Amino acid sequence: MMIKKVIIAVIFLISSFSTQGQEVGLQLYSLRNQFKMDVSNTLGLINEWGITKIEGGETYDMPLEDFKALLVENDLEMVSVGASFGDLENNVEKVVQNAEDFGATYVMCAWVPHDDNKWGLEETKHATEVFNTAGKILKQNGLVLAYHPHGYEFRPYKNGTLFDYMAQNAKDFTFELDVFWAQHGGADPLALMKKYPKKITLLHLKDMEKGIEGNNTGHEEDDTNVVLGTGQIDISGIVAEAKKLGIEYMFIEDESKNVVTQVPKSLTYLKTLK
Repeated sequence: MMIKKVIIAVIFLISSFSTQGQEVGLQLYSLRNQFKMDVSNTLGLINEWGITKIEGGETYDMPLEDFKALLVENDLEMVSVGASFGDLENNVEKVVQNAEDFGATYVMCAWVPHDDNKWGLEETKHATEVFNTAGKILKQNGLVLAYHPHGYEFRPYKNGTLFDYMAQNAKDFTFELDVFWAQHGGADPLALMKKYPKKITLLHLKDMEKGIEGNNTGHEEDDTNVVLGTGQIDISGIVAEAKKLGIEYMFIEDESKNVVTQVPKSLTYLKTLK
């Protein structure tokens, strides 16, 4: 009951968050545990939060048309869908079809399978080639491919990092910058936005608990995700830069067990930013 009251109390504050064509959306992975229990009510919860743009790509074992009907019922638009690296490499037609099924504009890939102890130039070059090849096909179908770095890409290479190699050679794909994983991997997400203003087209807004020391493995405990503005990441500066760059969608992704109470607080915080 208390959670319901909190949600209702912030609806008025968050329902119109949109600046210069940008909107704050939600990455559905945030509610993965809630979807396991009740798909319809979970989508309804997102609607109550005032969010209308989402990133996902699954139907949670529901028939596609039934799931899409629930999206319409809850005023939710799937603007970005996920795709596996394997499908981008070997079955890009499947990726295109899934994006078209949802009417999405963006396709994001969040992970390249690899041995945790091995991510170097060879793996980086291969991933870059796959993303450029798939991205060109997606582009021909009116879609934008965005790779979501997870931290291991920020390992040193020459005078920069392996991410720099990817960014400098990304001709037919862009990046979805998850600010948590960038900082956790040793990078400065705000500096990356300024360095590659035309390469970053989407954001994952996620704050990191103070005191957490990152690494470049791409792994961390879920509950180190905290309410935006309360952690160690410069969310205010990042949002301001995103507005300057005209980044279309900023998706909140909260992987913690407290997601249902934290997301409304994060949305309220975002409303305070100019």
